[in-house]
Amino acid sequence: MKAAVVAAVVLALGGGWATAATIDVHGLWDYGQPAVSEQRLRAALAHAGGDDALILRTQIARTYSLRRRFADAHAELDAIAPQVAAASDEVKVHALLERGRTLRSAGDALAARPLFVQAAEIGERAGLERLTGDALHMVALVEPTVDGQIAWHRRTIAHARAARDPAASGWEGAALNNLGHALREAGRLDESLSAFRDAERAYAQTKPDSEAWLIARWQVANVLRLQGRVDAALAMQLDLEARFAARGAPDPYVFEELAFLHDAKGDAVRAAAYRERHRQTSARP
Repeated sequence: MKAAVVAAVVLALGGGWATAATIDVHGLWDYGQPAVSEQRLRAALAHAGGDDALILRTQIARTYSLRRRFADAHAELDAIAPQVAAASDEVKVHALLERGRTLRSAGDALAARPLFVQAAEIGERAGLERLTGDALHMVALVEPTVDGQIAWHRRTIAHARAARDPAASGWEGAALNNLGHALREAGRLDESLSAFRDAERAYAQTKPDSEAWLIARWQVANVLRLQGRVDAALAMQLDLEARFAARGAPDPYVFEELAFLHDAKGDAVRAAAYRERHRQTSARP
């Protein structure tokens, strides 16, 4: 999408009227299976009208974007754009988010950024806490500098912690994880470790023993290894190996870390064994 078209979309989403939406689309999603999600969304659309129908169509566009069918995603959003301009703020934020996500996924993060910023501004003004958290975290992901990413991640965390909506509070863990990653990229390992530990605690409260919690623990162990704290990192990764095995889903990234850690301890035999397990699990479909 050309920059001029993006600007026109932003301007078209400026004021409007509508009744509030009543549908919660999140329960219709399986993000690992966008085609299945599209079927669910279309089934709901058959019985929806008004803002609900518009929101469902923004989510159908998202299923296209996740399958890299970017032209289809833009076409779906273009088709509803005239109605979105007169719809509620909730609809506008959904439309801005999905247009921005489509642009970002297609490699145009620069064009996506103003859409995410406007989505955050509208969402905050309208008291749409969950959607505002989503928009803030997307701004952070498209920021061109690490310092900018860190600042927007911190803003997302502050929003999540202040939110009254439990669904909005759920952005805390994701934003802390993203903050830890940005700080690690900047070489600020102590701060990165603190952020990942906070993410681990946040997920322990909201999603105990979930995959998100396990990933947060992996991140903590990864930074410990980078700091040279090999024994502490090894203990955590061995615990993660057991936890993923109990789920019947061995994790290749755990095996990769265990290979690095056994290399650091001078155990070439175990390191080679874990490197082979990493290769095998990474090759699985």
